[in-house]
Amino acid sequence: MTCFRTVIVILGLYTCFQETCGSVLGRPRLVGPLDALVRTVEDFHCSIQNNPVNESILYQIFRDENRSKVLGFYSALSGQVAVIPLYIIPSYEGYLVCVASIQNNTDVQPSVSPRHHLRVVVPVDGAEVVVKTGSAEILEGQTLSLLCRISKGNYVSYHWLVDRKRLPQPSPYHHRNEELIIHRAVPQDSGAYSCVATNQLNATQTYISQSKPRNIMVKELVSEPELSFTMMREGTYFALVKCESLKGTPPITFSLYNGTELVDNETVDVRQFSFPITVDLERHMGWLQCQAENGDRVVHSKWVPMHVVPVGGAVWMHFDTSVGENFSIVGLRFYCSVERGTSPRYRWFLNGTALEDRGDFYWVEPQPKQSILLLSVGRESSGTYHCEVSNSFDNQTGIRSEKKYIDKEVLNQLPLTVKAVVFGCFLFLVSLVTTCCFIGCFYRNNQCHVEKSMLDLRLGLEMHKIMAADNNDHDAILLGHPCFMVAEYDNKVDEKEYMEGEELVRADKDTYSDQGESDSIDEWPEIQQELKKTLEDEDDLLDEP
Repeated sequence: MTCFRTVIVILGLYTCFQETCGSVLGRPRLVGPLDALVRTVEDFHCSIQNNPVNESILYQIFRDENRSKVLGFYSALSGQVAVIPLYIIPSYEGYLVCVASIQNNTDVQPSVSPRHHLRVVVPVDGAEVVVKTGSAEILEGQTLSLLCRISKGNYVSYHWLVDRKRLPQPSPYHHRNEELIIHRAVPQDSGAYSCVATNQLNATQTYISQSKPRNIMVKELVSEPELSFTMMREGTYFALVKCESLKGTPPITFSLYNGTELVDNETVDVRQFSFPITVDLERHMGWLQCQAENGDRVVHSKWVPMHVVPVGGAVWMHFDTSVGENFSIVGLRFYCSVERGTSPRYRWFLNGTALEDRGDFYWVEPQPKQSILLLSVGRESSGTYHCEVSNSFDNQTGIRSEKKYIDKEVLNQLPLTVKAVVFGCFLFLVSLVTTCCFIGCFYRNNQCHVEKSMLDLRLGLEMHKIMAADNNDHDAILLGHPCFMVAEYDNKVDEKEYMEGEELVRADKDTYSDQGESDSIDEWPEIQQELKKTLEDEDDLLDEP
């Protein structure tokens, strides 16, 4: 019962509040553009459902962060949609809300709509390039920072142009929003830089502002200079000492030193400068050095002695050849040099006529220490050549080299020494082959004679044995017969061997004395035939080559 009574009381109080004590408005709904251009008028709509009957509703628009300032309002009857026009200014950007309340009735609580975000677009304008690092001229290796500054605009995107061309992507440059940073700039980064700033309204309208080009110079650091001098004579001798750097952005300051003493300096808009100084011939006038700078870096040349020696001594001329496909000489390179001289001038002559620079069949290539004449071998190039050396700073008589006659046919002939060497080698080979053949034939003949002598010796011994077996009479005859053939190689048979053979025959005689006479007579024709056949075979072998 207690709970039931509590519910009845609450319902009664609610009914009293709705009818006599007041009510709460429903939550309004705010509708309007999401993007709006500054200094334009945009309409916003605000309405609620279940409006109180016969009540006038006041609609007001505020910024959610500041509800003390009304941006716009509208009074509407029950059920009517409020249309509130706003003149857009940049401060309206942010979250907006619509507050609905009943006019002249404070008993009804006001209600607030959900937040509506408004983006106020300010067209971009007034773009310009600002060098944050200060000067528009920087040295190679330094950092360059550029800023694209605009006078007005929001929601802006940027891109950069160099010499009216967009920076490549990906780019070695560091691009961050409106800032462009170039680390360790090089001379190739020089150019006219401009920026382009853009923003959009509802992705349908684009606003663009492009800056004027800003010239940026990345100065190339000057390289180490080279020092050289040229002798001249105008009454007295003097030298033009040239200091030259191959790299470096002008202006460049050149300074000439003789030891620790400054001779002169000059700032020029080129990469070289010549200092005139007086010179005494054959006198050492010190050591020269050139310095160059075009920023915070100073570079030095090598030390060069200032000692001018006139041309003198011997003049050497020699040449080497160029061989073509058929091993014939098609080109020559003449070299001419002098024993001493600081500033020599070389001249080439063909049959007494000077050869200047380049012609149809030649080309003169001057060098500091010598001169080279490149020559194409042909009919036009035949003749007598020599070179002449003189001082480049006066017209005194020069020193001549020896003369050399050049002819295409003569050049392509074999030298006499080469011919002699080739012929000598041929004779040596012929002699060597002949000697080898003679030794081979001599050795073969001796071997054949020795073999024949030994064979005859063996045959004689066999004959002696056989004939000794017949009778004593035949034995006496055979013993006196020259059975042993003397070898041509030895010219005679060893006497000891002969005596041994004779004793052997006598012993065989005693051995065979018991055999019958008839058997010896029967065997003798067959033995003669075999001996004859053996001797014929030996003759055939000896007759073979």
